[in-house]
Formats: sequence, structure tokens, C-alpha cells
Amino acid sequence: MKSFFQKLNANKSKKLAIALAVALSATAFAGCGSSQTPSKSSASSSTQQTQQANLDNLSDARNTPTVRAAAAVGPSVVGITNKAVARDFFNNPVESQGVGSGVIFKNDGGKSYIVTNNHVVDGANELIVSLADGRSLPGKLVGADALTDLAVVEVDDGNLPTADFGDSDATVVGESVIAIGNPMGLEFQGSVTSGVVSALNRTLGDGDARIKLLQTDAAINPGNSGGALVNMDGKVIGINSAKIVANGVEGIGLAIPSNAVQNIISAIMEKGYVPRPYLGVSIFDQQSAARYGYQLNLKKGVYLFQVVPGGPADKAGLRKGDVITAIDGAEIKGVSDLRAKIAEHNVGDKVELTIQRGNQERKASLTLEEMPKDNN
Repeated sequence: MKSFFQKLNANKSKKLAIALAVALSATAFAGCGSSQTPSKSSASSSTQQTQQANLDNLSDARNTPTVRAAAAVGPSVVGITNKAVARDFFNNPVESQGVGSGVIFKNDGGKSYIVTNNHVVDGANELIVSLADGRSLPGKLVGADALTDLAVVEVDDGNLPTADFGDSDATVVGESVIAIGNPMGLEFQGSVTSGVVSALNRTLGDGDARIKLLQTDAAINPGNSGGALVNMDGKVIGINSAKIVANGVEGIGLAIPSNAVQNIISAIMEKGYVPRPYLGVSIFDQQSAARYGYQLNLKKGVYLFQVVPGGPADKAGLRKGDVITAIDGAEIKGVSDLRAKIAEHNVGDKVELTIQRGNQERKASLTLEEMPKDNN
């Protein structure tokens, strides 16, 4: 199943470009050489001390919610360098690297855990995590989910500053937010940009999309991917993931809502991947059938053109040619409706299907099973 993140417009500079798979978007990461690490550590420590001294001496007029939010979350935002092997024109291996961002969300058992974007760590031979205090630690991938573009990385230090997640469902359009990350690489580590929540529940890509995104006009640039979108209470309400890049378009950044993030990273922490329920069918509606050159006279519902042998639908007695018109009494108009309805459930849940078989309508009770990982 394709993710709603589709890889486009890869950065053509000599530095590594890791394209964010979102329709009409492109997010690339500027490379950063390891030779910068010693001087950067000393400079970062000095900068942090100066920053704290300045915060301690702020007047009430200057100590704004934006300043407090940046101070609360900034120390937990890290840089993640992805060292990968690419192929040149002659198919020879060439080492390359790119930098994204991440947010420390948990300390446990001598380890710290970081949420970032899947495309930041995808294909990595080596991960290096650059902390706000100037240190660099080797990172290990715990697990990733390409469909939602999220991943979890761990480092061997269980005493790092962590960020608190807020309730993204309580977010309102127009409220002030800041984005924290590493635009253009580690030279600009911990950059803060401000804006507002421009819209809720944005969906990009095709009908497979399962996550609604937050839209913001806070500047999100290459390298910001995986960083924090923070409200004025100092809570992370989203993980920055993309900006729309097109002629005449400005100020459209996108973040994965924190409530969805927490569900995904909990599954990754437990299993290393995200288990998803499925019916065990291949389906068409009128529009999707037309894209593949088929003619289907179907005003509502989805047509079953394949039933996986031994899958949930097969066990429930469904057949090729059946039309699913409702799930748990909710009308299904097309493929996106069915997928959205199934995505609301967990593996092991029972659902009742209303199906049309020829001229007869019938009910079928079905237990959702875990989707094979190859299909995730």
C-alpha cells in the first residue's frame, strides 16, 4: 500500500538529498561533516550558558510565551545525521549524508528515545544524534513506519531533556506555534520559527492517506523534518514533516499531530513496527477502477475483485464480486471510506459488513487480523 508521502523533487546538490514523500513537497537535508563536531561542542555549551543567563535576566515584557515555549522544548530537539551509501552514475557506491531533526520524548533503562521522520533515517548505514548541549552520540533505529513517515531512534544516555506532548485534538486554528529544528543542517541547529496553526485535518496524496495533518505558516525548511511544532504552553503538538513547494506558494508547512504520533511510536516501541488491521481483500470503486482501465457501474460501495485465501474476508464467507456497502451500519461510498473506517479499528476487533451479492443484501461478521508486514 502506498504511503501518502510520495518521493518528489530530490535536492540535486552534492550534499545528500532525502526527499520527503508528500504530494507537491520536497524536503532535503544539507550534509554536515564530522570534522565540525569538536568545535561545535564547545560552542554549543557556551551558547547554552549565555542563553540561560539571558533568560534569567529577562524583563516581563520580553519573557513572552514564545520565549518560554522555546526554552522548554529547545533542549530536547536534536539533529540526526544519516550516513548512507548512494550510487553514482556508474553504479559505484558513494558515501553520502544528510541531516534532519528529532525530538527526545522518553528516558528509560539507561537509554533515551527520539521520534523523527522515517525519511530522515531511511536507508541509513549509520545514525549520529547531535544533542543541544553539543555532544554527539551514535543512534540506533528502534523501528519505523513508512506510511505515517515516523521513526524512533535510541541513544545510550538515559538522562537527556525530554519534551512533553500536548493534545493535538485540542488545537485550534489561529493559535500561535513555533517550529524548532535544524534548517539546512547543523550549522543552524535549534532554529526557532514562529507562526500560527493555519488549518486542521489536512490530507495530502491519494486515498490511502490515514493521517490528518496540521498546517502551519511557521517556516519549515530542509532539515526541519522530524523537529517539533510547539504550542504556547510549551507542549509538542506535532512533528514537522513537510512544506509544500510550488511556484507562488508560501507558508504552507505540515506536521503530524501529536496524538497520532504517540499512538504510532507506542506501537514501534512495543513491536518495532505498526500493526494494522485489514480485511484481506482487493477492492475497486468506480473511480479507482477507471484508473486501471476497468469499467465499473457502481454508484456506492466497493467491489471485491480479489479475496485473499485464508484471510479475514475469506473466513467470513465473502466472495469475489461482492459489494461492501456499509461497515457497522456506516455507509461506504468508496475505497477511501472503507480504508478510513478500517483504520479506526484495532487488530482483533469485530466488524459487521453489509454486502450486496447479486440482488440480495446480507450481513457478515468479520474479525480483523493483522495486515502482513509486506503490505503495510
